[in-house]
Amino acid sequence: MHFLRDLKAGEQVCLLTGSDESTVLANAVSDDVSSSRPKEAEPKSVREARFTAQSWQALQDSNNPVYSLAREFEDIFPEKFPAELPAERGVRHEIDLVPGPKYCVTRQWPLPRDQVQVIDDFFEGRRKAGHVRESIPPHSSPTLCVKKATGGWRIVHAFNKLNDATIPAQTPIPRKDMVPDTMSGGVIYSAIDLTDGFDQILMRQSDVPLTAVGTPNGVLWEWLMMPQGLNNALATFNRMVSHVFRPLRAFVPSYFDDIFVHSRAEDGLSAVDVHLQHLRKVFEKMSENKPYANLKNCVFWTPEIPVLGCYVSKSGVRADPEKISSICSWSTPDGAAPMAGHRALPLQVYEGLHGPDPADAILAEEGRGVELAS
Repeated sequence: MHFLRDLKAGEQVCLLTGSDESTVLANAVSDDVSSSRPKEAEPKSVREARFTAQSWQALQDSNNPVYSLAREFEDIFPEKFPAELPAERGVRHEIDLVPGPKYCVTRQWPLPRDQVQVIDDFFEGRRKAGHVRESIPPHSSPTLCVKKATGGWRIVHAFNKLNDATIPAQTPIPRKDMVPDTMSGGVIYSAIDLTDGFDQILMRQSDVPLTAVGTPNGVLWEWLMMPQGLNNALATFNRMVSHVFRPLRAFVPSYFDDIFVHSRAEDGLSAVDVHLQHLRKVFEKMSENKPYANLKNCVFWTPEIPVLGCYVSKSGVRADPEKISSICSWSTPDGAAPMAGHRALPLQVYEGLHGPDPADAILAEEGRGVELAS
C-alpha cells in the first residue's frame, strides 16, 4: 500500500478485493490516507494564480524582453506533450535488483468496468506513441486507477514487489537550502518548469522486462520509457536534469523539474544583456536534449522569484508570506503551555528572536543578503 501515501488531496482509490482482504485493505487505506494528506484540498495560492496567467499572449502584452527569444525556441514549450519516445540524453533509468529475487510478480486484481475501459484506452494511446509494447516476461505488476481531485482517473502501477527488490540509488539529491544560496548576487531571475518528467527518460534496455504491468483484460505491457511509481525514479530524473544543464551550473541551479536562471551585470554587459544570453544558452540546451517545459508554470524576467517555498531577490532570501501567515497571526504566548507550541517553529524564527548566527553575519558582510523572519 505504499502508493497510497502519494495520493494528492481529493484523490480516491477504488479497488475490488476478496471478502477476506476487505477489512485489512480498508484499514490500510484509512491509516495511509488519513496520515499522509489533509481531508480537503488547500486553496489556490498566489503563486498558482500568477502561473495560470502566464501565456504567450501575456508575455507579449507585458512587453517582456524574453518573448522574442522564447518564441524562437517555442518547440520546447509544447501545448501538448509530444506522443513519441523521449530523446536519448545519455541518462536512462536503471533497475538493479538485490541478490536473490528472480521474479517480481503480483497478480492483477479485478476493477470496475469503467476503469477497465480507461486502462485499455490509456495503453492503446501509449502503444501508438511507442511508449509501451506487448510483453510476455516473467515479471508482472498490477494496474489500478486513482481518482483525481479535478475529476478523471490517474493510471497507477503497484510496483511494490519490484521496488522492495530494487537497490536504492545513491545519487545525491540537491539540498533545498543550498539552491537559493547559489543565486546570491543576481539581479534578474527566471524560472522554468519542466513538464511530464517521467515521460522524458528511456529505460535501460535490459530492464524493460522488469516494468511489465498487467491489465484487467489479461494483456501484459512493458514500458520502453520510465513509468511512474518506480523506486529511484526521482533520482534518475534529477540525474538527467543535472546532466543536461551541468555546463551552465554557474548560473542555472536546478531542483528536480525546477530550473532557475539568475544574472547580473558582468564583463561590461548590463544585467539585461547577460540574462538574455543565459536564457539563450538554456533554451539551446533544452532544444538539443528535448526536456520540455510548461510555459504557464514559467516565470521570466523578474527582480524576485519564488524558489522552493521562499522568495529570492538581489536583497536576499525571504520567506513566502503565504507560508508563514499562520505563524504571523499567532497571539503572544502568556504562559508555559502556550509557549510549548512555539518549539516546532523553523530555525529562522528562532534566529530572528535571538539574533543571527555568526555565519549569517559573515554572509551579510559579503553582500549575500540574509533576511530573518520575526
